[in-house]
Amino acid sequence: MKTILTVFFALACGITTVQAQETLKIKIAEEDSKKPLSDGTVTNKGAIIGLADSTGTVTINIPAGTYTLECSAGGHKAAEIKVTLPDNKVHEVFLERAVGELEEVTFIASTRNNQAIENSPMKVEVLGKEEVGEEVSVKPGNIASLLSDVSGVQIQQSSPVSGNSNVRIQGLQGKYTQVLRDGMPMFDGFSGGFGILTIPPLDLMQIELIKGSASTLYGGGAIGGLINLISKKPTFNQEAEALVNYSTLNEADVNTYFAKRYKKVGYTFFAGYVNQQAKDVNGDGLSDVPNISSVVVHPTVFFYPSDKTIISVGYTGTFDNRKGGDMKVLNNQGDSIHQYYERNVSQRHSGEYILDHFFANNAKLTVKGVASQYDLNTTTNTYNLKGNQLTYYNEVSLYQPIGKGSLVAGVNVSGNNYNTTVPANALISSMNNFTSGVFAQYSLVIKEKTNIEAGIRVDDHNKYGFFTLPRLAIFHRFNEQFACRAGFGMGYKTPNPLEPQDIDYNPLTILPAGDNVNAELSYGYNAEGNFKKEWDKKHKLFINHAFFLTQINNPIVFETNAANNVVLVNASKPIQTMGFDTYLKMTLDKWEIYGGYTYTDARRTYLTSQQFVPLTPRNRMAFVIVREIEEKWRFGLEGSYNGPQYRYDGTMTPAYLISALMIMHNLNKHVTLVLNCENLLNYKMTGVESVYTGSISDPTFKPLWAPVDGRVANFSVRWKL
Repeated sequence: MKTILTVFFALACGITTVQAQETLKIKIAEEDSKKPLSDGTVTNKGAIIGLADSTGTVTINIPAGTYTLECSAGGHKAAEIKVTLPDNKVHEVFLERAVGELEEVTFIASTRNNQAIENSPMKVEVLGKEEVGEEVSVKPGNIASLLSDVSGVQIQQSSPVSGNSNVRIQGLQGKYTQVLRDGMPMFDGFSGGFGILTIPPLDLMQIELIKGSASTLYGGGAIGGLINLISKKPTFNQEAEALVNYSTLNEADVNTYFAKRYKKVGYTFFAGYVNQQAKDVNGDGLSDVPNISSVVVHPTVFFYPSDKTIISVGYTGTFDNRKGGDMKVLNNQGDSIHQYYERNVSQRHSGEYILDHFFANNAKLTVKGVASQYDLNTTTNTYNLKGNQLTYYNEVSLYQPIGKGSLVAGVNVSGNNYNTTVPANALISSMNNFTSGVFAQYSLVIKEKTNIEAGIRVDDHNKYGFFTLPRLAIFHRFNEQFACRAGFGMGYKTPNPLEPQDIDYNPLTILPAGDNVNAELSYGYNAEGNFKKEWDKKHKLFINHAFFLTQINNPIVFETNAANNVVLVNASKPIQTMGFDTYLKMTLDKWEIYGGYTYTDARRTYLTSQQFVPLTPRNRMAFVIVREIEEKWRFGLEGSYNGPQYRYDGTMTPAYLISALMIMHNLNKHVTLVLNCENLLNYKMTGVESVYTGSISDPTFKPLWAPVDGRVANFSVRWKL
């Protein structure tokens, strides 16, 4: 670790600008009110070079020359300004409020280099304020349904009793998808249980998705892809929101959000409550939806000691209690036959901090970290398991513009400590992982049309040793309409027997990873082409067609031995997943259209037959159609088609279509009403086959390949200041 720190600080201290710097000042304000815009941003050729302070003033240090800069701020139309340096005056730029227009997300955080999304060599798909805002009213309890609308992303439910789910990208298991919040990992191993089911969208600004390897920047686990949740930040305007929701499955939600920035301090505060009553949708005597009582609180305090420094300190508390199983047991009517149940009571306490400091030469130092304590008590009619895990992550990174390029370099340490407290004779009593790493990425713009990124990460794991993860990506724009990307990246995944799986194993039967089990190593490739056409602000078209290939060597397989214990072994040949992903976005006056298709060929090459990866549809499509009428009404129709999938026994499931309809009405500028219906066609796995084998006293559940909750409608009321 000492060597890694030495390398990082040598990089940081060695970065100097080779050209003399001139100072430019731009003041950004609103055109009508003339009020300064503290969230103003100045960009040069798609890269952020300056951020506004509390007075709306942006101070930039760049070499002498002539520049055409773009000034922007949330909720306002961007404007260009042409300047020639040296220039000592303060330039004033007034931005027009973007009333009635869709707010487009321009910049992404996940690439770490402040680039515009359309010019980034790393492919990132963004669900912006509009999509997240709609999900708040449609499905306020969690973000699962929002992610499932994206082509190439599959929400895999692993248990009908607990409702536990994971996110699969490009045909790979959920353990290969990394979930972050503001660039820091949220869930790992044992603490990954019920992860995305406890993330409400109300205090999220946007969600960024990377399909394919992102391990060089964020650690080895981002093999299949990455989901980065970007939190809202306070503004000088007081924000206050409240939402209540009720569904036909007897789910009730109450969410609130408050935020305000003052001169030197600010805050955001979220609190949410979910109450779900157990329901047997198909009448087989077992719950298809469990009893759920969940509370989430997330306060964050922001400090602004100077115009160049932002510090935030936050806490997230999640308290989740869910119980499913035999309906008679849940209704306190159990007997000698009706006794099966599973109850999961969990608490998650997380504390996070972020410090951003901007230097005069537009460099940025970031220091951030998170620590999370997760406690889970699982009780069934046959066993009881209590475990806890402490997970931590700390990082120091530096962003430095260098001429027409930029460098991002940093060090991080991460780890987790797991302990089983009940029972005392558990097969896995404790596990400890510690990883220190150093990473660097250089981006270079060549003749304003080509952007090349090269990066590398070196990690040192306390048990599995060193991993070197290179990454290379290129973006080229042929003209205003056509562009292309290509990239390569490596990743790794260390053995973790408590990682959530597609199959809901009894955790007391899983053995620790043996000394002969090695880490998985991945190689990911991608290539794509883009087409965009904008006739005017109301008529736009964007098409993306991407190819992907991922190979995972030494894949870890869960097998059951003669003693009925689950063991981890390395397969002799790799897992390979390949295919293509196509999607389009259109704006036609008041119509918004999204359509996507993903073809996935995922294989376990270590098998001599039936090499398919189970529960992975080869063909999957998703679409969203939205119509807005006079800013008062909004109608949405969405759906997803899942082609046939292989079960674990080699048989095929039927294809199915899931669709939803949403009607939103802005009663006035403060109150919004939403009526939504999910799964209009009422398709359920239980309409094709039973979800379990054995008796109702001792059921063995099959891996789920389709929804089990059926059609559900909900009505919500949202009040916003």
